[in-house]
Amino acid sequence: MISRRNIRVKVMQTLYTLSTGDGQPFSDPVKLLKKQLDGSRQLFIYLLYVITEIGRYSEKDALKRASKNLPSEQDLNVNIKLSGNEFLWKIIENASFKKAVDEEKPNLVEDTNNQVKKLYNELTGTEEYKRYLQQTDRDKKSEKDIVLFIFNNLMLPSDSFTSHVEEHFTNWDDDAEMMQQLMLNYLQKPGNYNLQDMVSPEKWEFAKSLLETTREKREYLLDLIKPKLNNWDAERIAVLDMILMEMGVCELLFFETIPTKVTINEYIDLAKAYSTPQSGQFVNGILDNIHKELASQDKIHKVTFKQKA
Repeated sequence: MISRRNIRVKVMQTLYTLSTGDGQPFSDPVKLLKKQLDGSRQLFIYLLYVITEIGRYSEKDALKRASKNLPSEQDLNVNIKLSGNEFLWKIIENASFKKAVDEEKPNLVEDTNNQVKKLYNELTGTEEYKRYLQQTDRDKKSEKDIVLFIFNNLMLPSDSFTSHVEEHFTNWDDDAEMMQQLMLNYLQKPGNYNLQDMVSPEKWEFAKSLLETTREKREYLLDLIKPKLNNWDAERIAVLDMILMEMGVCELLFFETIPTKVTINEYIDLAKAYSTPQSGQFVNGILDNIHKELASQDKIHKVTFKQKA
């Protein structure tokens, strides 16, 4: 479920943490990387749990309003269609989701119920929700679309909710972009994903190898990078840029199944997304220069997918 791009981001974050000294309690960098990935899983499960709770809240709201001392006709006729959303119940009844909720206990996060109530009340005032209620049938597309709307148009743009998440999950700032992509992938076909195996054995091996090899070969990687910096002082270059270049050169040299073009493009994108506005062009220039030099020296050996098979 977690992609190689996501893995690169977590390795980058782990190396950054170690370089700034924040990772000192972790004598084993691989354990720190695993902690980073576990944190991403916990955050994802929490966001998914909140989506399901917003969906189920219409029934709670209806019961609460009907139990008033003098309920109005409107209180007695709350539309609870959302609580029976068939797409939502595919998630709720999924064995993997149930197990994840049991393991991570997202229901114990402070103030979650209040956040769910706020988001549900916002939802009921939207034209999208009103149109959803007006449909008498349970069209598969509309069932999924309203769930996507809850995540994309209510949860993510809500300052109140994102502040709440940031307060309880310190990795929110680092993982927000990743969470959006993971959630959109998951909501396309929720039954296809195992929440206990968000990082496959193959992806975990890639993550661990990328972290360990970048650290072990750092002096060699720097020997290749520094001569290409021209008038730049290596000590004054953004820390993330240096980390991304080290990881990129590491992939070029030591990960034979990853095409060079893929590696260079990935690290350009990461530099644009996570470092300075000029970082993408800077990282591109350095990696491209090193790639040409290594290729001319016959130091890059890649295995094609056909050969690998």
